[in-house]
Amino acid sequence: MSFLTDKNILITGGTGSFGQAFCSELLAHHKPRRIVVFSRDEMKQWDMAKKVSQDSPIRFFIGDVRDRDRLYRAFQGIDVVIHAAAYKIVPTAEYNPFESVKTNVLGAMNVIDAAIDAGVCKVVALSTDKASSPINLYGATKLVSDKLFTASNRYSGSNPTRFSVVRYGNVMGSRGSVIPFFRTLAKEGRPLPITDKRMTRFMIRLEDGVSLVSRAIETMNGGEIFVSKVPSMGIMDIAEAIDPGGDRQFVGIRPGEKLHEQMISPDEASSTEEFDDFYLIHPTTRPSFEPRLGGAAVPENFRYASDTNPQTMTRVQLQEWLREQT
Repeated sequence: MSFLTDKNILITGGTGSFGQAFCSELLAHHKPRRIVVFSRDEMKQWDMAKKVSQDSPIRFFIGDVRDRDRLYRAFQGIDVVIHAAAYKIVPTAEYNPFESVKTNVLGAMNVIDAAIDAGVCKVVALSTDKASSPINLYGATKLVSDKLFTASNRYSGSNPTRFSVVRYGNVMGSRGSVIPFFRTLAKEGRPLPITDKRMTRFMIRLEDGVSLVSRAIETMNGGEIFVSKVPSMGIMDIAEAIDPGGDRQFVGIRPGEKLHEQMISPDEASSTEEFDDFYLIHPTTRPSFEPRLGGAAVPENFRYASDTNPQTMTRVQLQEWLREQT
């Protein structure tokens, strides 16, 4: 039986791409007692509610992770929290740094305090490849958030609440990702804007992100960062798969962007073990770690980055995925 069976589960930012997909996963495979969708956008909640049957265990709760009191109210009786709420767009964070810190850092602190005080059993926070050796504000705020969540297993004291993090890259087809943007431009016959032809990115299907979060909830001890093993792809191949032979416009790298993304840095290698389809970064506060069943330590100075990733996605594979979505 799944750990999530008959549990009360809350998802912050629950009306986003991940939240909606995770709700579907819970309903299909885990039979929870109650799912609370916590988000600040009433219109998105209204649109999502119209798709939910009357006997569904999904409940909608308007609120903002910046509002500590509202979180305390929402977390009453909750067993598991998935923290997906964040400001995620890199240029937006660069131009609105105070707002990004309020949501991504102070919001994380509010979630942690509310979870501990409400006696939540497990909390999984979603992170990003941009949190590894960050150069932009979004990545920096998510790195701070990751540190807060992994350290909170000590902060919680004798309270049983446990915290872990799931880190993954660009979700294919999600709001704000390059794929729907390129597809719209291609349909309109407009050139695709290329920041730098050398650029590479991790590519993860939404269902794979959902699967890793489910696994983290089932297996976490607290303090770990779960990292997806996913393919990489170059921006020129993405453009060619979506708009073969179309026009390209080279626009330069946006503020805060990297040429290549990284999910595990060499400094994290000594705390990392490898499994068939994911990596596990153990808390650096522990002097050593005991490998889990089936895990193996990664080489010294190991780096998991989109430009050196041995697993790649081809144009044909992306085109097949695009056909599946239509």
